[in-house]
Amino acid sequence: MTIGDHLDSLYGLPAYLFPPAKAPKDALPEPDGHAWRIASDIYDSGEPWESVFARFCADVDTTRVRALIVGAWSDAYDSAPTAVVEALVAAKDRFPALRALFIGDMVMEECEISWIRQTDLTPLLAAFPRLEEFGARGGTELAFPALDHSSLRRLTLETGGLPAEVVRGVGASDLPALEHLDLWLGTPDYGGDSEVSDLEGILSGARLPRLRELALRNSEMQDAVAVAVAAAPVVARLEVLDLSMGVLTDDGATALLGGQPLTHLRKLDLHHHYLSEPVQERIRQTLATAGVEVDLDRADADEDEEDDGTVWRYVSVGE
Repeated sequence: MTIGDHLDSLYGLPAYLFPPAKAPKDALPEPDGHAWRIASDIYDSGEPWESVFARFCADVDTTRVRALIVGAWSDAYDSAPTAVVEALVAAKDRFPALRALFIGDMVMEECEISWIRQTDLTPLLAAFPRLEEFGARGGTELAFPALDHSSLRRLTLETGGLPAEVVRGVGASDLPALEHLDLWLGTPDYGGDSEVSDLEGILSGARLPRLRELALRNSEMQDAVAVAVAAAPVVARLEVLDLSMGVLTDDGATALLGGQPLTHLRKLDLHHHYLSEPVQERIRQTLATAGVEVDLDRADADEDEEDDGTVWRYVSVGE
């Protein structure tokens, strides 16, 4: 599967695309009523992203803007958003109300998720200390060195392959307000070179005292992740555990069921899985009957078997 739809909301606000320069000059909505999507044409640099952003800053009362979505920038498959980050950091004083920021909202027709080139995005978190939500799409060249941020409540990194250094950087960060963490770990084919040991800082929960929703998904090593989660200290205080979109088999699910109790969860999301019906029934009997909402939709998890018996299984989003 690939990404086929742009974000439709951010920070609880509906997304609104800031019009291109040649569009009719219609009245713009209230600045604080939408998540503003700023984008340029990925294949036509007639108006670079920075120019669109400059028009936006001129036409909209940015002091009231609460959420920004960075869409395509020119040649995103070949160029990191360095200028985008610099423009946002330079304009930080113009956005005192900004609480949510997403970088790289592109669909497959613009740039496949594994083709999106990223950069070190932590200067944005440093520039906006009152951000409550931060997300990014694309893992190529993505960097996330350890940081301190006292306001961030939601962090999402969507990739076909998340670099191990990023996983370790998140785990080493002090994020005392973080309630929701969503990491798409991906596969080695697309740069996802992390191992379960890289998750130690996250699974210990030591720097994440308020974490209530944890998603470690879209992973080729989903069984190993499930084994680690089964004994992870952070799980005891979670309300939602999401191990979906990956290559989860009976081995991983059995280890999860054999670990610490999960009946305190409000929801366990395992959609897109490779579980047998007997193991699915064990999960239902153990958790669903205890009041846990369990998502066992197999979705598009198809497997291929070669003539020699080799079975190929795939994560949900890789390209």
